[in-house]
This record gives sequence, structure tokens and C-alpha cells, in this order.
Amino acid sequence: MDKVFIEGLQVDAVIGVYDWERHVRQALRLDLEMAFDNRRPAASDDVADTLDYDAISRRLTAFVQASGFGLVETLAERCAALLIEEFGVTWLRLRLTKPGAVANAVGVGVIIERGTAVPA
Repeated sequence: MDKVFIEGLQVDAVIGVYDWERHVRQALRLDLEMAFDNRRPAASDDVADTLDYDAISRRLTAFVQASGFGLVETLAERCAALLIEEFGVTWLRLRLTKPGAVANAVGVGVIIERGTAVPA
């Protein structure tokens, strides 16, 4: 299976369950792998045939910036649903990291896989 990936998409958002977190924007990092058959765009050399990672990055950035969820789990699920519904992604792995959320840890977060295609 072919995959398109976006690594280290950084977005500031209101996220968290504590009162102080509801008043600040915190940095988040998204890493994505998305199933996509790359044979057609490889043959045509036409961006219109690709899974447009620029469009996905812009859409996710806008969505995350406008969100205000308490849990990273909720945000990850909503991002996955958006990719499946709006971009026709059949399978994805999404890693959402909240840097500095826990003392002595670089970051914490979730990794989810959604969709029907089985990754190779």
C-alpha cells in the first residue's frame, strides 16, 4: 500500500481540561500517514490526481485552530473523520502530540488508526 505522509504539522490551539488551558493557545504537533494509490499521479505527473497534502495541511490547520476541545483524543477523532469525509482517505494513522504537557516528557498524546485499508 502506498502512503502519503505529513510530518510535524504544528498548530496552536485551545486544548485541555484545566481552567488555565481554556485561556491560552498551546502548540500541537500532528503526524499523518494516509493510504493512497500513487500510481495514477505518478503516471500523469498531475497534482490534480494526488492526495493534496498542502490542501490537507491547510484544512487541518484551520480546523485545529478553530477547535476548543478538552481532550486530545476528541481532537484526533475529529481530525480523522474530517480527512475521511472531506478528502476520501480510506485509511490513516494520526499521531497527535501535546508537547510539554507532562513534566519531564517531551510530549504526550495519542496515535489512532482509522479506515478500512490494511497497511502493509
